[in-house]
Amino acid sequence: MSPDGRNDRATLGAGAIASIVGVGALLVFMLQNRNKVSLDFLMFHVNWPLWLVILISAVLGALIWFGLGVMRRRSRRKARRG
Repeated sequence: MSPDGRNDRATLGAGAIASIVGVGALLVFMLQNRNKVSLDFLMFHVNWPLWLVILISAVLGALIWFGLGVMRRRSRRKARRG
């Protein structure tokens, strides 16, 4: 134990554990879905492996989630100062 009473060992928080479990589940899902699919979006027509579509969807979802979190923190900070 450190002098301030905290434990010196680093521990994983609930968010980190949930992220690790989520990434693991995503990898298993991607490995089980490797067949090609045809996608139509607006004027685009592509044939991609399903694992790639899943990966791109997950990355876009994570970026949107992260962006919304940044905007929320910024608005809270502005409200505290205002």
